[in-house]
Amino acid sequence: MTDSKYFTTTKKGEIFELKAELNSDKKEKKKEAVKKVIASMTVGKDVSALFPDVVNCMQTDNLELKKLVYLYLMNYAKSQPDMAIMAVNTFVKDCEDPNPLIRALAVRTMGCIRVDKITEYLCEPLRKCLKDEDPYVRKTAAVCVAKLHDINAQLVEDQGFLDTLKDLISDSNPMVVANAVAALSEIAESHPSSNLLDLNPQSINKLLTALNECTEWGQIFILDCLANYTPKDDREAQSICERVTPRLSHANSAVVLSAVKVLMKFMEMLSKDLDYYGTLLKKLAPPLVTLLSAEPELQYVALRNINLIVQKRPEILKHEMKVFFVKYNDPIYVKLEKLDIMIRLASQANIAQVLAELKEYATEVDVDFVRKAVRAIGRCAIKVEQSAERCVSTLLDLIQTKVNYVVQEAIVVIKDIFRKYPNKYESVIATLCENLDSLDEPEARAAMIWIVGEYAERIDNADELLESFLEGFHDESTQVQLQLLTAIVKLFLKKPTETQELVQQVLSLATQDSDNPDLRDRGYIYWRLLSTDPVAAKEVVLAEKPLISEETDLIEPTLLDELICYIGTLASVYHKPPSAFVEGGRGVVHKSLPPRTASSESTESPETAPAGAPSSEQPDVIPTQGDLLGDLLNLDLGPPVSGPPLATSSVQMGAVDLLGGGLDSLIGGPNFVAPPAAAVPANLGASMGSGLSDLFDLTSGVGTLSGSYVAPKAVWLPAMKAKGLEISGTFTRQVGSISMDLQLTNKALQVMTDFAIQFNRNSFGLAPAAPLQVHAPLSPNQTVEISLPLNTVGSVMKMEPLNNLQVAVKNNIDVFYFSTLYPLHILFVEDGKMDRQMFLATWKDIPNENEAQFQIRDCPLNAEAVSSRLQSSNIFTVAKRNVEGQDMLYQSLKLTNGIWVLAELRIQPGNPSSLLLQLSLKCRAPEVSQHVYQAYETILKN
Repeated sequence: MTDSKYFTTTKKGEIFELKAELNSDKKEKKKEAVKKVIASMTVGKDVSALFPDVVNCMQTDNLELKKLVYLYLMNYAKSQPDMAIMAVNTFVKDCEDPNPLIRALAVRTMGCIRVDKITEYLCEPLRKCLKDEDPYVRKTAAVCVAKLHDINAQLVEDQGFLDTLKDLISDSNPMVVANAVAALSEIAESHPSSNLLDLNPQSINKLLTALNECTEWGQIFILDCLANYTPKDDREAQSICERVTPRLSHANSAVVLSAVKVLMKFMEMLSKDLDYYGTLLKKLAPPLVTLLSAEPELQYVALRNINLIVQKRPEILKHEMKVFFVKYNDPIYVKLEKLDIMIRLASQANIAQVLAELKEYATEVDVDFVRKAVRAIGRCAIKVEQSAERCVSTLLDLIQTKVNYVVQEAIVVIKDIFRKYPNKYESVIATLCENLDSLDEPEARAAMIWIVGEYAERIDNADELLESFLEGFHDESTQVQLQLLTAIVKLFLKKPTETQELVQQVLSLATQDSDNPDLRDRGYIYWRLLSTDPVAAKEVVLAEKPLISEETDLIEPTLLDELICYIGTLASVYHKPPSAFVEGGRGVVHKSLPPRTASSESTESPETAPAGAPSSEQPDVIPTQGDLLGDLLNLDLGPPVSGPPLATSSVQMGAVDLLGGGLDSLIGGPNFVAPPAAAVPANLGASMGSGLSDLFDLTSGVGTLSGSYVAPKAVWLPAMKAKGLEISGTFTRQVGSISMDLQLTNKALQVMTDFAIQFNRNSFGLAPAAPLQVHAPLSPNQTVEISLPLNTVGSVMKMEPLNNLQVAVKNNIDVFYFSTLYPLHILFVEDGKMDRQMFLATWKDIPNENEAQFQIRDCPLNAEAVSSRLQSSNIFTVAKRNVEGQDMLYQSLKLTNGIWVLAELRIQPGNPSSLLLQLSLKCRAPEVSQHVYQAYETILKN
């Protein structure tokens, strides 16, 4: 008969019967009684009254009975600490038993009895077991040290158990090594500063040797320990990777993920040029794919980890798109995760396949999944430009299905496509307007209203459409109300005569009849703008919008690096660091990927510059914040901020606090003290932000005295717009210093004083390096010329166009605003000459799609004169050759924020007075190419 019979009795007076049976002389009866006690304990009955009787049964040779008694002891020792001391003697005896299983059982139970009174009695038996001849006892004792440390850390340290544990890492038995590592890791996590696992190449070698022979959980402990080690150079990293790679073919998915974690971490230290790096990438794909054939729960964990891996290194799985296609019987949580990874892996090569699949998903029955699939089609359009047209036609097909939730999601994503590709797909607006009546979700209604407002001039009945939304204004959600307010104001600015009543109605609803502060404030801003200065209103409301970025849901890079260090743990499933969900700070260590070593950095391409340096792949120019013309409106201007530059503000865009210290930092508030006007160091512009300088040979071409081309002064602010103040100016760069040369003319009838100047945030952080000093009052009809030194350590924000500079000038009469375009060559720095090898490597490394071609016609200069003219503006010729009668110049230049631009200039033979120049530019930030070409043209033709 099975042991289930012990769980079926519920007699009264049972405790007395058990007591009698426990004290019986017959061994079998004793054993039966203990089983009944354990059964009662398991179902929750209180059998603690039998404690002394059960403890008496410990004195036995029967292993099964001893196990049962120890189980009882673990459960009740805490509630009966005085009684538990009775068992200590037996523990000490059992730790010297000839049977290693009993020795191990005793030491394991000792670790589980969390009673302070007993722990000190257990030190001696534990010490013996740690040095036991049998590896099974040693491995059990190793774990016991961690348990004891949790109860009384001081006792463990005083008794020297930690040193014994460290010695066990060199044990001959792999399981003992694994348990010693597990115990030390556990202790180190609760005491992060203790540096217990002081790993060195020798101990790492021992761990790697043990790795091949221990059990799967032992392997996981060792791999997790290896992941916390930082190799001294790329050779050691490669050696460890080679020995860990066989674990990728293990049957246990936890072992596989732990191995992937180690490899992902150490790959950071390997140069991309190594053959081994490519081999490793190929080896990582099959095990990850294999994980997806497990049961759904394991698949989900694998997919969450793969999501992180794909964000860090998409090249690993770029050819494995098919395994992420959804199966009909996948649970919804697996489907949604696969969909997310499909979009991350979508590229020009596989987009047709992906779109066909997504279109299929959009006809599924699961509403949540269908919504996500429709969104995914929109994300593909934004990510892969070549597929945008096909995506839009797919979305239109889906709209024709007239399935309500499909139509609504399609409209939301089409709005994003309009933002990414303006003036390209507006022909579909008519189809969208046909579905207006079926929209009932706030996000879809808001998207449709945005489309109507944005393209009001193309929609004949835009006013009627918006009026239909206005009828139920107070029943709409805040999102829809805000969008409706903005759309009607846009409509009014485009068709003022026809929509005056409509705009008054919406402003009244938003300001007087609404209790939502956001809506009221926006209403008042629009009302005041429209009533005081419709031109300014037009510039603000109808300003050109920045294009939306490809991937909006990527994990922030530093967090991603930390999560890569936690692959295979809960953190990688939550996509949050442990500190976000582990209560209390104990046991949470912030991890990060290892820095690149010197030997790999020297051969590294700029694309994989170390995390600390700003690589040219994410140039400082590109934070997509809105155009902040409004920042400068109605602000009292103080002297410019020209204190010591914060390295983070211009170098590392991720760290910029866009609101700084409120407006004080932007404008100079009450606590702002203007520093003395000091000259800027000559090469400040060059030194700030040139994070790539350590990768390039900059010995040649440094410190060249250059006088770059200066454009003639142009009128920036006419007198009629500035109450009599006329401002003309130009920009210059001389010996590393940038200046704004201004000419101020007073055409008013009163004296002008108290001049100050301020720049809005701009693409390259241009800012005044000193206050605007007009030494004497400016009398009527008087002109004064001033050279204002500039630096490039101001706040950075991408402008449209890139070289747009918005300026505010204040005097005793008013504050005046104007914007001007600065020539990009004032930002070309003096150390922009690259050596030949680096030029060649960088040119190959920059993707071909980043190359832009231009023509410069009617240039009257030969190759020598072109090279000399460009060098005076810091465009350096790296090499020159003649191919079939054509002169080829290879040139490099560097911008103040560390972005390199490489050029190939081909001079066609022909009439010397009108040569044709072919210019090819390559750069990691392709948006600067057009402006660099304009700089070339300006310099060569003037």
